Amino acid sequence: MTQPAEQFVNSTKAAVADLGDVAALALTSYEKLVALNLSATKTFLADSAQQVQSAFAAKTPQDLFAAQQSLVQPLVEKTTAYTRAVYDIAAETGAGFNKAAEGKLADAGSTVKAALDATLKYAPAGSEAAVTAIKDAVTAGQKAIDAAQASAKKTAEIVEKNVAAATEIAVNAAKSATKAK
Repeated sequence: MTQPAEQFVNSTKAAVADLGDVAALALTSYEKLVALNLSATKTFLADSAQQVQSAFAAKTPQDLFAAQQSLVQPLVEKTTAYTRAVYDIAAETGAGFNKAAEGKLADAGSTVKAALDATLKYAPAGSEAAVTAIKDAVTAGQKAIDAAQASAKKTAEIVEKNVAAATEIAVNAAKSATKAK
């Protein structure tokens, strides 16, 4: 085969392999969400049956109210744990997608740089300033992409900390509300 045809075939093979990897990541995440939801549903059904039994066992309205109040804290904790698990799965999936994208961006940057270098070898004499400007523009573009990726990572870290803090606040607020009553 000719060199461009080989490059096309190799590029297509790599793209199909990458697509397979991304699809596998998406399916794995979907499986985790399904398992989490099945588990949550089973827990909900078991808890509901227990709540009904507690309601029937109550002798007075105060007993019924106390039984209901005792369910608030575990419900908040389970809801918080569920939400956190969903967030963790989503964050893990996003990180996997970002890693794949970063790898492809790095590969694309290398390919563009190599192609540009190969093309600029044949630039006419006297075009050194234009060649330098083009190389500088490509370098600046790559630096901008790197800065955007670093910013996105920092933002994700901040969101992670805020989610953890909000989770802690919600659990503590539920504990306080339960104790106050």
